[in-house]
Amino acid sequence: MNIKPLKRFGQNYLKDKNTIEKIINVFAPHENDSVVEIGPGQGALTQYLMHKTKNYCAIEIDKRVIETLREKFPDVNFVNMDFLEIDFTALPCENPFRIIGNIPYNITAPILFKLIENRKYLSDALLMVQLEVAERIVAEPKTKQYGLLSVLLNYFADVKLEFKISPNVFFPKPKVRSAIISIRFREPEMKSENEKVFIPIVKAAFATRRKTLKNSLSNSIFKNCMKNISQFDLSRRAEELSVAEFVELSNLIDKCYDRK
Repeated sequence: MNIKPLKRFGQNYLKDKNTIEKIINVFAPHENDSVVEIGPGQGALTQYLMHKTKNYCAIEIDKRVIETLREKFPDVNFVNMDFLEIDFTALPCENPFRIIGNIPYNITAPILFKLIENRKYLSDALLMVQLEVAERIVAEPKTKQYGLLSVLLNYFADVKLEFKISPNVFFPKPKVRSAIISIRFREPEMKSENEKVFIPIVKAAFATRRKTLKNSLSNSIFKNCMKNISQFDLSRRAEELSVAEFVELSNLIDKCYDRK
């Protein structure tokens, strides 16, 4: 398949067999797994994974390659759609799904948010992302990398930076380094009483991360709650709070937040 990668789709085709084998070894698929691949491209991962499970779907946005992929891998269910528009309940595989993919780096955050929002259909994900993003995901509080993705993913899942990847294994060669991250979804250890409040609180806190929590949240939909949570130190910044402390703050705000 000789098709030029498109920049607008964030396409960088993985070419190195050793890297592919390393990814598959970490993913460790089983025969009865339901696997969903994001962006198979030219089938670098697909050709090895499709034989390891009976339930394999691949979601590809690029219309130029979809028919060739279907001819090359007739046992794979290919869906020609934007992953961000996918309805997980309509996929031709049984859930819970295992997600794998070399995802477009320009839409990494939206893809991660979609996985979080649809976590009830998922067991885990193994994704290739930009190294800088991977380091943010696994970052600890009180560091520059620690942010929104760090808190949300570590609340809903166990995350790990599995290994780093050189730009030399792709065509075209990207200008950034990459990494493989694993995300294993689970029930939160310290549960927010209302996750519909928890997520926007974390987003609001990091929207102006250099400001104190009091200032950040006072400029959000939660501004009327600030005077009612004096027992929490709002002079701190978002990057100073652990996941457990965000849960505590969320539960306090939830008690006084008027949803009308």
